[in-house]
Amino acid sequence: MKRSASANWKGTGKEGKGTVSTETGVLKDTAYSFTSRFENGAGTNPEELIAAAHAGCFTMKLSFVISGAGLTPGDIDTKATITFENGAITNSHLEVTASVPGLDAAKFAEMAEDARANCPISKLLNTNITMDAKLV
Repeated sequence: MKRSASANWKGTGKEGKGTVSTETGVLKDTAYSFTSRFENGAGTNPEELIAAAHAGCFTMKLSFVISGAGLTPGDIDTKATITFENGAITNSHLEVTASVPGLDAAKFAEMAEDARANCPISKLLNTNITMDAKLV
């Protein structure tokens, strides 16, 4: 399986502007710029897209881990926060809450750690990955 996305940039790094698109069309000529990346301007940015990818990948992996134990998750919510400092991504922090009937907190923590370590985006990121996991 291969997935692709594309980007276009016009102008200088600070004054220019660009767009990103995905092969599925979920993102189509979505704007990004210096201000959307380094300030609070309109548009997306690479770090936000990495955070979305990490949250989605981790959440799906956790569902597979829980299902593999014969349980069915009721709901899993994950927020990923990417830290970008001095020109590098230095951390991805996952905050996850889940409701899983029949699962105790200790086993949930173990499963969340498995998903954190083994989701493909976690494996791709060459950075520190922290996590707060809560069973509700």
